Amino acid sequence: MNSVLGHLKEIVSAVTTAAEAGTLEQVLENIAEVSRKLVGARYAALGVPDSDGSLRYFKTAGITPEEAQNIDHLPTGKGLLGVIMRERKTLRIERMQDDERAAGFCEGHPMMTSLLGVPIQAGERLFGMLYLCDRIDREPFSEEDQILIEAVAGYAALAIAGSHLREQQKRLTLLEERERISMELHDGVIQSLYAIGMSLEMAHNSGNSRDGVYAKAVNGLNAVIEDIRRYIMNLNAIDQRQRTIHECLQEMTMRLHIPSSLSVTIDAPDDYPPFTGIAFEAICQIIHEAVSNVIRHSAATRLEISVQEKLKDFRIIIADDGKGFDFSSADNHKGLGLHNIQQRVSAYGGQIDVDTAPGQGTRLTVTLPL
Repeated sequence: MNSVLGHLKEIVSAVTTAAEAGTLEQVLENIAEVSRKLVGARYAALGVPDSDGSLRYFKTAGITPEEAQNIDHLPTGKGLLGVIMRERKTLRIERMQDDERAAGFCEGHPMMTSLLGVPIQAGERLFGMLYLCDRIDREPFSEEDQILIEAVAGYAALAIAGSHLREQQKRLTLLEERERISMELHDGVIQSLYAIGMSLEMAHNSGNSRDGVYAKAVNGLNAVIEDIRRYIMNLNAIDQRQRTIHECLQEMTMRLHIPSSLSVTIDAPDDYPPFTGIAFEAICQIIHEAVSNVIRHSAATRLEISVQEKLKDFRIIIADDGKGFDFSSADNHKGLGLHNIQQRVSAYGGQIDVDTAPGQGTRLTVTLPL
């Protein structure tokens, strides 16, 4: 216990430093690394649950980039990881393979034996789960290790709560920025449009078009249009950084005016895009083009839009139950806009796969590297 108390100052300092990261995901990665080093574990991870019983975030420490590339998919909150999430109790297991609750590892996952899992919670709210596997000295995790990581989890809850609060403050700032721009549009731009309209009307009523009034009015309109474009571009730039992937896809499908005969399902994480605003806008254009093709050409009744973020790539799957087409036909490539999609995908180092045949629907898969 004295050893644990001796580590308390170190824990507070380490978690406080970890919490100073700019984004929530960086905070999670830092806390995982701090925990791994504290007890001498080979691997560590921090998962944050979503509202569906799965994981919204899963950040690791101790796994090399080569190992990460070989992992088939991130954990989904099942097995022993799910036990910690559901029961909210610490698990200390010497050999996971012997536990009947274990779900095993996916293909390409590094082999791990021992587990120390601790819930990160404050009161009744669960902020995440901290997982550590395999001490470097090959010894099982001790009771002292458990006390240390439980102490880390307590401070981590405060750090994650603080990061959530900062994100909410950013959203409030966005709302305030929207309000400011709306006021500028109303008090400045719209009033200018009224003035220009009055000038045109006066010139028209006077019948005098040779005094440059029309030219002046047109120049004024062009200037106001440029102001509006600038305001909209600035608002979009802010909004793009604040919207999650799921929110962006929902908004995009609303703008497409989906017919009532087509049922659309969106399966996408409620996370912020792992790309720059410009790059993700291009990705949204890819999805927009593909969904538009389905609406215009497929005669489908069901459309599924799925987004999967793995350790090494970002995958978009757009599948419909429509009439399909002959992919080998060059005319179809041109007519369905696949050439434009291919160009955008290639520009970001990605690849595209089209699985279709007449009468069998279409499944478009776009894979982009992270």
